[in-house]
This record gives sequence, C-alpha cells and structure tokens, in this order.
Amino acid sequence: MPTITDAAALPTPLGGTLVRRLWQPGQDFDPAELRHLPALELGERAFADLEMIATGAYSPLQGFVNEADYLSIIEHLRLADGTPWSLPITLPVSHDEAQRLHGRVLLTHAGETVGTLDITEKYPARKVLEAREVYRTEDEAHPGVAALYAQGAVNLAGPVTLFDVPRGAFPAQHRTPAEVRQVIEARGWRSTVAFQTRNPIHRAHEYLHKVALELVDGLLLHPLVGHTKGDDVPADIRMEAYETLLGHYYPQERTLLSVYPAAMRYAGPREAVVHALSRRNYGATHFIVGRDHAGVGSYYGTYDAQEIFSAFTPEELGIRILKFEHTFYCKSCHQMVSPRTCPHPAHHHLILSGTRVREKLRAGEHLPPEFTRPQVAEVLRRGYQRP
Repeated sequence: MPTITDAAALPTPLGGTLVRRLWQPGQDFDPAELRHLPALELGERAFADLEMIATGAYSPLQGFVNEADYLSIIEHLRLADGTPWSLPITLPVSHDEAQRLHGRVLLTHAGETVGTLDITEKYPARKVLEAREVYRTEDEAHPGVAALYAQGAVNLAGPVTLFDVPRGAFPAQHRTPAEVRQVIEARGWRSTVAFQTRNPIHRAHEYLHKVALELVDGLLLHPLVGHTKGDDVPADIRMEAYETLLGHYYPQERTLLSVYPAAMRYAGPREAVVHALSRRNYGATHFIVGRDHAGVGSYYGTYDAQEIFSAFTPEELGIRILKFEHTFYCKSCHQMVSPRTCPHPAHHHLILSGTRVREKLRAGEHLPPEFTRPQVAEVLRRGYQRP
C-alpha cells in the first residue's frame, strides 16, 4: 500500500489519478448547444452514480462500465484491466430507450439537465448472473435484487460529464473527494480512517472510532446519504445525531463529518470493497469494516464483508482495512467490549437490533444510555415523533 510519510503524501487514487468529469466553463462544450440532443431521465441511484463517477469517488471509472468491465467485475471482482472493483456501475434502460439513444445524450434528473453521456456501447444486462454473483441470491425479497430485476434490460456504456456538483440537503458537509483531500492536507493528517454508516450512530460505533483514533491522526465520519430502503432512518435525522455526538464527545481537530452521496445497493461483501476503494479516493489511509457491512437481512455471513478483502493484495487495495468484531455494552464489564475482550455470557450484554431500535423510537421510548448517548437518543426520539 502507499507509504504515508508526511501530510502531503495522501494515498494515490485508484488507477493513479483522481478522475474529474465535471463540466468546465470556457473549456468544454456550451450546454446551450446541446438542446437538440435526446434526453434520458436518471433515477435516484443513477444520478448518485453520475456524481460519484464525475467527482472521482469511483476512480478509475470515467463513465458507466462497458460489457468487458461488466462481466469481469461480476466474475472476477476486477475491471477488465485487472484493477480491483466489485460492483458493476451500469446505466440500464429499456429496449425502446436503447434504440432511441445514440451518440451524445443529455442526462436529466427531476426534470433538470444535469450532464451528458457519450454512448460507446450498448449490451444486454445479465440480471440472473449479476444477482447470483454480486448479491449472492436471486431472491427478489433482497432490495438490491428487486431493484436489479426492475431495471431495464440494456446497459448503456460511455464517459459522462456532470454539469454541477449537487450539494443536496447537506451543503456544508457535501465535499467532493478533491475537497476532502484538501481538508486532510490542511489539517496535516498523515493518516486518516474512514467510517461508513447508513444507520444512527451509537456507542458501538463510537467505540470503533476511538480505538481507530488511537492508531491514526484523523477520523473521516462518512455517512451514506444517497437512496436507501424505506425503513432505514432518514438521512436528516442521522446527520443531526452525528453532529450532536461529534460536538460533545469527539476532538474537533481530529474529526471530519462529510457526506457520502452514493446510493445503497445492500450488496454486503461486494459493496464493502467499493466502500473501501472509494474512501482511498477521498484520501483515507484506513477503512473500518465491522459486522455485516452493507448487509441486509440474513443474506450474508457476519464477517463475509471482512473475508472478501483476502481476494486482493494490500498493494492493490491501497487502503488498510481495520477489521472489528461485533461490539456491545457489557453490564458486568461496565463498558463497550467485543467477544475478544469480554469473558461474560450473552445475558450480560446489551444488544439492540436496528429493527428493535426503530420500534422503540416509533413508540416514543427512550433508548438506554448504554446503547447510545442521551443527547443522540433525544435527537432520534424527536425525529421519529415529528409529523
């Protein structure tokens, strides 16, 4: 992996350079000249993918993947040139749309023109193969598989251009990879650990963060705020909880809260790899992978998302993976522990599932302080009680 010797020596982006597919006034085409082009409306996930590609978060991708990369990712967890990559970032459309679209296409979202796609290839989606290999199931009850099967049957490939970075609902925390790298450099962090979450923050997360902060200079708290399934806690509630916790219990000069605008695919181990590789592009040197990372239901083993990294060498990954076991509060140890550090049987442990937490919040109940800080619990309770 890259050697970190000083504050300026951030890890090299995957592929060697940070991709930038952002429209530049005076250098690129004039958008007004493109009004005659055919248009394609993007859904939430495709729009998120467009941003992730164009800002370099998905470096080395320059656009939606072609057929050779698509099949190589599915079968080998690599692009066709051998670069590690585990999720096919595709732009699926219907047969009718595929016939209608060619050359340069305007991309729209919510009725607004957001960018362009230069179509270089059209190819059939192998939905069953993709479900089986990427999601490890063909069960349509899996949200990722359901979304896959609902998509069009033809994938469009080609480089993209994004007109403007959509700062979304959290503009103050919405930073591109280049902007996060600038903050890391300005703070002089020689090593940075990134933490991915789509759930409300709790004491187990805090434990992982602070153990990691004993090893590195800075923490990039990087919550995913793109599209998630309907029963996940809304992003605005989660963000208020993160800000509350960081403001009371973390060293301000060693933490950075910045949103990760990707959409969730719930692909478990496969998604964990992309989450790590993209954080390398953001400038992180370390990435935390805990229990059932990016999982859903019981489709993946507890630590499958850690074991998948053995498919790559440390040099290929370019980011160090910090693997943590399940952590929880022990009533006899009187602190956060893991199976590695606690000798007491399960009935001594306080463990609340995400489902149980949501049930308590909907009922207006208070979460125990052993599970989450009181200030955070109040944010979550209020968020769930709003109309």
